[in-house]
Formats: sequence, C-alpha cells, structure tokens
Amino acid sequence: MDPLTIGALVAVSTIVVLFSGVSVATGLLLVATGFLIAFDGMRSLPALPELFFAELNSFALLSIPMFIIMGASIASTRAGADLYEALERWLTRVPGGLVISNLGACALFAAMSGSSPATCAAIGKMGIPEMRRRGYPDGVAAGSIAAGGTLGILIPPSVTMIVYGIATETSIGRLFLAGVLPGILLVGLFMAWSLFSTWRSGSAEVLAAGSYTWRERFSILPRVLPFLAIIVGVLFALYGGVATPSETAAVGALLCVIIAVVIYRMWNPRDLWSILRDSTRESVMILFIIAAAGVFSYMLSSLFITQSIAQWIAGLDVNRWVLMGMINAFLLVAGFFLPPVAVILMAAPILLPVITSAGFDPIWFAVILTINMEVGLISPPVGLNLYVINGIAPDISLRTILLGSLPYVLCMFLAILLLCIFPGLATWLPEAVMGPGIY
Repeated sequence: MDPLTIGALVAVSTIVVLFSGVSVATGLLLVATGFLIAFDGMRSLPALPELFFAELNSFALLSIPMFIIMGASIASTRAGADLYEALERWLTRVPGGLVISNLGACALFAAMSGSSPATCAAIGKMGIPEMRRRGYPDGVAAGSIAAGGTLGILIPPSVTMIVYGIATETSIGRLFLAGVLPGILLVGLFMAWSLFSTWRSGSAEVLAAGSYTWRERFSILPRVLPFLAIIVGVLFALYGGVATPSETAAVGALLCVIIAVVIYRMWNPRDLWSILRDSTRESVMILFIIAAAGVFSYMLSSLFITQSIAQWIAGLDVNRWVLMGMINAFLLVAGFFLPPVAVILMAAPILLPVITSAGFDPIWFAVILTINMEVGLISPPVGLNLYVINGIAPDISLRTILLGSLPYVLCMFLAILLLCIFPGLATWLPEAVMGPGIY
C-alpha cells in the first residue's frame, strides 16, 4: 500500500482512538502497535519496549519534573494573590492599572508555574471579582485572565519549549530566549485590547487611578521578590553557562520549595507530600506521552510515512507562505482537541523537515507553534482555561467568557502575523545572547 494512503489511515485511526476517551499516550501506543503489526509483521514487536524506554533515556528530560515541582510549589501558596496585590499597588496610578496588573500577574505567575489552569485559578480568584466590582465589563474581566493564563507555555521557563527542543533536537536555551520578546508582545497586545474594550464600553471611569500609600506598596514586596529572584537566577544560570537546563531546574525547584516553607509557613508534611504527589502525576503523564510518541514516530518512519509526506509537501508548487498558512491551520485545529505536548510530539517529526526545507527557522517556528497551542487553550471544545474561569465565576456564562476571549485570540493571530513579517522578534535575542550557530 502507498505510504501516503497508510498515512491517511493512521491519521483517521489516531483521531478515532483519541476521541474514544483513552489517554493520549495509550492511544498513540495502540495506533503505532496496530499499524506496525499490520504492515511490518510481528517481528517489529520486540523492538517496541526498547524504543519506548530509549525515548526516556535523556538527561534533558530531568528538567521537566523539576520545573513542574517548581511551579507546583508556587501554585500551592498565596504567591499568585500576593503577586497580583503587589502589581495592583504599584500600578494603581496608571490608567487601567487594575487590568494591567492582572495581565502582568498572569504573565509572571505563568512564567513561574508553567501551568495555564493554575495561573487562571491563582490570579482569577482575586482579579476577576475585583475587576467586576470596579466596573470592568465581564468579558474583559474573564477574557483577560483566560488569555493571560496561556502565556506560561511561551514565556520561559516553559515545559512546552523543553518538549519541542527534545522532539526536534533543538537548543532549549535558544527556545527559551525565543519566547521572551513574543511573550512581551502578546502581553502588550492583551493590555492594549483590554484598555480599549473597557473605554469603548463606556466604562472609562473605571480606568481612573486609585490610591495606595508607599508603606502599603513596599510591605508586599518581601513576599514576591524572592520568587522573582529565583526566575531571574534560573535564567542567569542557564544563559550564563553556569549550569545545564536540568541542573538549573533542580536548583530552582529546591529553592521554590524552601521559599514556600519559609515565607508561607508550609510546615505541614501533607502539603509537601501533595506538591510531590501532584508533580509526580503530571510528570509521569508527560513522560508517558513522550515515550509513546517516540514509538509513534518510529512507526511513521518505519512505514515511510514521514518521508513520503515531507516529499509530497516539498513537491507542492505553492508559495512557502501558503504552505506555512496550511501548517498553521493544521496546528490550530489540532490544538482545539489535544494538549500542546501531544500536538508537538505528534507533529514535530513530520513538520520539522518540511519547514526547514521551505527555508523557515526551527526556532522561529517553535514560537509560531506555541502561540497556536495558546489559542487552543481558550477555544472550544476543549478550551481548558474557559472552564477554569467558569468555575471561578459561575455567574458569568460560558458564552460570555468565550466571547470575551475571542478578541484575545485575534491578538494571538496578530502576533503570528507580526512574527511572520518580523521574524527577528523570535530569533534576534537567541542570536544576540548565544550567537549564531547550530540550533
């Protein structure tokens, strides 16, 4: 059978299996095993366990559970609320300072925790009621938090970027740096829309400044500065050549746990056990997907599906930007139904040779891919962030939350367009810090 025909069968089978309700990792293993047996015979089975565990035999993978522990220890404290309060007190004199504070808190907390749902819950519990109390439209209050929560997979340190780096053998350090300026760009676009939408709705009076004393402003800093110092330290150690990503993540995780114990009095062993238990569960889930995706990729390569698709796409007589538009449409639809890690691990082996042969930078493409995954986090039918916000503010209908989030989706599309016009937004900082070189 023609490899492209087999590839179409694989795509349909994968969609059917994943929509049946089984976990992503289990679904990938079932599809990979089934097609290998069907087209390569039983002789391929003995190699599958070795392939499965070989995918986990990477020192770089140690950074994933470490960064997850780092985020879990922050998410289990009042760090999100304190960060929100600190920004509110310091930005209160700025017109629209409250919504700017919320988005800034989302960006910083997302960077520290790396979890979109945790960011929405931590910042939204205080930010949404306060914005509504002061007269901000429900759509802005809910949509800004839902969109702000997605920034964690783009702003470093990002587990999603680590997974992309491992899947494509791309420098994780360069990927982290590539997400900085686009992350700042997205935050700026979110803030601009929030302020404009509030003013347009006739609620311009809520943009007026409040008032806090200097003592109130400084009193909150001891609670948030240590966490911010850890983030700065992690990035310095990573880019200063002090430690590898895995070593840096381990030190950052230890320091976050210590600060959670010292500053937030997390003395109860049950609290620490909860952090380790939840972190282990999430880490195992991600690592299981990575290992299963390795077997899935082997199946695609063994049956010449990957090579045939790459050759077919390369042979299309279309402009490379039309090709990129098609890839973006595919990623967007995939992100509606699957988590970012699964999409990256399934699509990267196929898309990487295609985008490199078309002359696109793999580092730049990582940012484009990640923003597409952000859209999926606030878009139905999965749209996890939408349901988290609905749980925080159940009196705001899901329809209102969705409509409030759509302008921020358009902001993400605008960011993708700007990155296509000015690719240096993603590639300049990695080259400036680490120099031009092999990815």
